[in-house]
Amino acid sequence: MTVLHSTFTLERTYPVPPGQVFAAWADPATKARWFGAGEGHELDFRVGGRELTRGRTPDGKPLAAASTYHDIVRDERIVYTTTLTGGDVLATVSTTTVELVPDGEGTRLVLTEQDTFLDGAEEPAWREQGTGDWLAKLGKELAGGLSGPSGSAEG
Repeated sequence: MTVLHSTFTLERTYPVPPGQVFAAWADPATKARWFGAGEGHELDFRVGGRELTRGRTPDGKPLAAASTYHDIVRDERIVYTTTLTGGDVLATVSTTTVELVPDGEGTRLVLTEQDTFLDGAEEPAWREQGTGDWLAKLGKELAGGLSGPSGSAEG
Protein backbone atom coordinates (compact mmCIF):
# COMPACT_ATOMS: atom_id res chain seq x y z
CA MET A 1 0.00 0.00 0.00
CA THR A 2 1.60 3.22 -1.19
CA VAL A 3 0.67 6.88 -1.42
CA LEU A 4 2.44 9.26 -3.80
CA HIS A 5 1.79 13.01 -3.95
CA SER A 6 2.43 15.16 -6.99
CA THR A 7 1.74 18.70 -8.19
CA PHE A 8 2.09 20.02 -11.72
CA THR A 9 1.21 23.21 -13.56
CA LEU A 10 0.50 23.43 -17.29
CA GLU A 11 0.10 26.70 -19.20
CA ARG A 12 -1.48 27.13 -22.61
CA THR A 13 -2.30 30.24 -24.61
CA TYR A 14 -5.42 30.26 -26.76
CA PRO A 15 -6.20 32.96 -29.37
CA VAL A 16 -9.71 33.62 -28.02
CA PRO A 17 -10.94 35.75 -25.09
CA PRO A 18 -11.36 34.25 -21.59
CA GLY A 19 -15.15 34.17 -21.94
CA GLN A 20 -14.89 31.80 -24.88
CA VAL A 21 -12.46 29.49 -23.05
CA PHE A 22 -14.72 29.53 -19.98
CA ALA A 23 -17.74 28.66 -22.14
CA ALA A 24 -15.89 25.61 -23.51
CA TRP A 25 -15.66 24.30 -19.91
CA ALA A 26 -19.21 25.29 -18.94
CA ASP A 27 -21.29 24.02 -21.88
CA PRO A 28 -21.98 20.25 -21.60
CA ALA A 29 -22.03 19.56 -25.36
CA THR A 30 -18.84 21.53 -26.00
CA LYS A 31 -16.97 20.00 -23.08
CA ALA A 32 -18.02 16.48 -24.12
CA ARG A 33 -16.35 17.06 -27.52
CA TRP A 34 -12.91 17.95 -26.14
CA PHE A 35 -12.90 16.21 -22.76
CA GLY A 36 -15.58 13.54 -22.51
CA ALA A 37 -14.10 10.63 -24.41
CA GLY A 38 -15.14 7.11 -23.56
CA GLU A 39 -18.50 5.63 -22.72
CA GLY A 40 -20.26 8.65 -21.31
CA HIS A 41 -19.98 12.20 -20.06
CA GLU A 42 -22.31 14.15 -17.76
CA LEU A 43 -21.77 17.76 -16.65
CA ASP A 44 -23.59 19.91 -14.09
CA PHE A 45 -21.38 23.01 -14.20
CA ARG A 46 -22.15 24.99 -11.06
CA VAL A 47 -20.71 25.26 -7.56
CA GLY A 48 -21.63 21.93 -5.95
CA GLY A 49 -22.29 20.42 -9.38
CA ARG A 50 -20.71 17.21 -10.59
CA GLU A 51 -19.08 15.88 -13.72
CA LEU A 52 -18.79 12.20 -14.54
CA THR A 53 -16.76 10.63 -17.33
CA ARG A 54 -16.84 6.87 -17.91
CA GLY A 55 -14.58 4.67 -19.96
CA ARG A 56 -12.49 1.48 -19.77
CA THR A 57 -9.00 0.66 -18.56
CA PRO A 58 -6.64 -0.98 -21.09
CA ASP A 59 -7.60 -4.36 -19.61
CA GLY A 60 -11.34 -3.65 -19.97
CA LYS A 61 -12.28 -2.71 -16.41
CA PRO A 62 -14.73 0.17 -15.89
CA LEU A 63 -12.99 3.52 -15.43
CA ALA A 64 -14.74 6.53 -13.91
CA ALA A 65 -13.63 10.09 -13.18
CA ALA A 66 -16.05 11.95 -10.89
CA SER A 67 -15.51 15.65 -10.21
CA THR A 68 -17.21 18.16 -7.92
CA TYR A 69 -17.00 21.91 -8.60
CA HIS A 70 -16.12 23.98 -5.52
CA ASP A 71 -15.40 27.46 -6.93
CA ILE A 72 -16.42 29.02 -10.23
CA VAL A 73 -15.71 32.66 -11.10
CA ARG A 74 -17.08 33.35 -14.59
CA ASP A 75 -14.36 33.93 -17.18
CA GLU A 76 -11.63 33.78 -14.49
CA ARG A 77 -11.35 30.63 -12.36
CA ILE A 78 -12.59 27.05 -11.88
CA VAL A 79 -11.67 24.84 -8.89
CA TYR A 80 -12.74 21.21 -8.64
CA THR A 81 -11.83 17.91 -7.02
CA THR A 82 -11.77 14.57 -8.84
CA THR A 83 -11.64 10.91 -7.92
CA LEU A 84 -10.52 8.34 -10.49
CA THR A 85 -11.52 4.71 -10.03
CA GLY A 86 -10.60 1.67 -12.09
CA GLY A 87 -13.01 -1.17 -11.47
CA ASP A 88 -13.87 -0.79 -7.79
CA VAL A 89 -10.42 0.53 -6.84
CA LEU A 90 -9.81 4.20 -6.01
CA ALA A 91 -6.69 5.22 -7.96
CA THR A 92 -6.36 8.99 -7.42
CA VAL A 93 -7.83 11.97 -5.65
CA SER A 94 -6.97 15.41 -7.03
CA THR A 95 -7.66 19.12 -6.69
CA THR A 96 -7.45 21.19 -9.87
CA THR A 97 -7.41 24.97 -10.29
CA VAL A 98 -7.91 26.50 -13.74
CA GLU A 99 -7.09 30.19 -14.10
CA LEU A 100 -8.03 32.17 -17.22
CA VAL A 101 -5.83 35.25 -17.64
CA PRO A 102 -6.36 37.80 -20.45
CA ASP A 103 -3.32 37.79 -22.74
CA GLY A 104 -3.63 40.43 -25.46
CA GLU A 105 -6.68 39.36 -27.47
CA GLY A 106 -6.33 35.79 -26.21
CA THR A 107 -6.23 33.82 -22.98
CA ARG A 108 -3.44 32.28 -20.96
CA LEU A 109 -4.83 29.20 -19.20
CA VAL A 110 -2.93 28.11 -16.08
CA LEU A 111 -3.94 24.68 -14.77
CA THR A 112 -2.49 23.50 -11.45
CA GLU A 113 -3.27 20.00 -10.22
CA GLN A 114 -2.43 18.50 -6.82
CA ASP A 115 -2.71 14.71 -6.83
CA THR A 116 -2.75 11.80 -4.41
CA PHE A 117 -1.91 8.55 -6.22
CA LEU A 118 -2.90 5.37 -4.38
CA ASP A 119 -1.18 1.98 -4.58
CA GLY A 120 0.49 2.49 -7.96
CA ALA A 121 -2.77 2.45 -9.93
CA GLU A 122 -1.71 5.57 -11.83
CA GLU A 123 1.56 7.45 -12.32
CA PRO A 124 2.13 11.22 -12.08
CA ALA A 125 3.67 11.33 -15.58
CA TRP A 126 0.58 9.63 -17.05
CA ARG A 127 -1.73 12.20 -15.44
CA GLU A 128 0.34 15.17 -16.62
CA GLN A 129 0.52 13.74 -20.17
CA GLY A 130 -3.23 13.04 -20.26
CA THR A 131 -4.04 16.53 -19.00
CA GLY A 132 -1.77 18.04 -21.64
CA ASP A 133 -3.51 15.96 -24.29
CA TRP A 134 -6.97 17.24 -23.39
CA LEU A 135 -5.72 20.84 -23.20
CA ALA A 136 -4.52 20.33 -26.80
CA LYS A 137 -8.00 19.06 -27.71
CA LEU A 138 -9.47 22.16 -26.04
CA GLY A 139 -7.25 24.27 -28.32
CA LYS A 140 -8.60 22.44 -31.37
CA GLU A 141 -12.17 22.92 -30.11
CA LEU A 142 -11.58 26.66 -29.66
CA ALA A 143 -10.19 26.83 -33.20
CA GLY A 144 -13.28 25.05 -34.53
CA GLY A 145 -11.37 21.85 -35.27
CA LEU A 146 -13.42 19.34 -33.27
CA SER A 147 -16.91 20.58 -34.04
CA GLY A 148 -16.29 21.80 -37.55
CA PRO A 149 -16.49 25.43 -38.64
CA SER A 150 -18.70 27.34 -36.26
CA GLY A 151 -17.60 30.88 -36.84
CA SER A 152 -17.23 31.35 -33.09
CA ALA A 153 -13.52 30.59 -32.74
CA GLU A 154 -10.64 32.47 -34.26
CA GLY A 155 -7.39 30.81 -34.90
